[in-house]
Amino acid sequence: MSDVENLLARMRSRYTAKHYDPARRIPDDRLDALLEVLRLAPSSVNIQPWHFYVVRSPEAKARLMPSVKDFNAERVRDADCVIVFAIEKDLTNPAYLDRLLEAEKADGRFAPGTAFEDIDALRRGAVLNYCRTEASGERWASEQAHIALGFATLAAAELGIDSTVLGGLFFDRFDEDFGLRAEKRRSVVALALGYRAENDSNAMRPKSRFPKDAVVTML
Repeated sequence: MSDVENLLARMRSRYTAKHYDPARRIPDDRLDALLEVLRLAPSSVNIQPWHFYVVRSPEAKARLMPSVKDFNAERVRDADCVIVFAIEKDLTNPAYLDRLLEAEKADGRFAPGTAFEDIDALRRGAVLNYCRTEASGERWASEQAHIALGFATLAAAELGIDSTVLGGLFFDRFDEDFGLRAEKRRSVVALALGYRAENDSNAMRPKSRFPKDAVVTML
């Protein structure tokens, strides 16, 4: 099977898990690989405005449950773990931007003689523009976090891990219970990960999407 065929087969077979097998655990090396995919996800001007909370231990799961809306309670309880995606709220802080620039230098992003000061100034200007208000800044950061979410769902499918995107959480409650406000972060979405239960009927349903000519316009 070619790379193209393999990718399309993976996307055609991937589905949103509704019921998880609580007895099955994700091997640590696979979870680590998925977290590395999250770390490597792209973001506008490389801003990386995210932090990922991996809720996996029984104690952390118990703390999470008050933040879970009723219809998601079973899948959160039975999934191996839940990754909560949070955004950084203080992106215009010079200390954050300085740390980002130093990381890029350490990683060799700039060839000798590169005017990295100009690149840094361009990024700082973009950040100030996107973050003119608190609401606009958080919206921009959330958009970047959802890019990472898309990478995670595809990576999970590639690793044979089932997943469920979770919008049905009380995110304000999570922020309060897990101390995100003190860290100047805000949770925006979550992803349950694990292995489907044998009785998960959603796995048997045909995938339903609009046809390509309804959603794609070639110009």
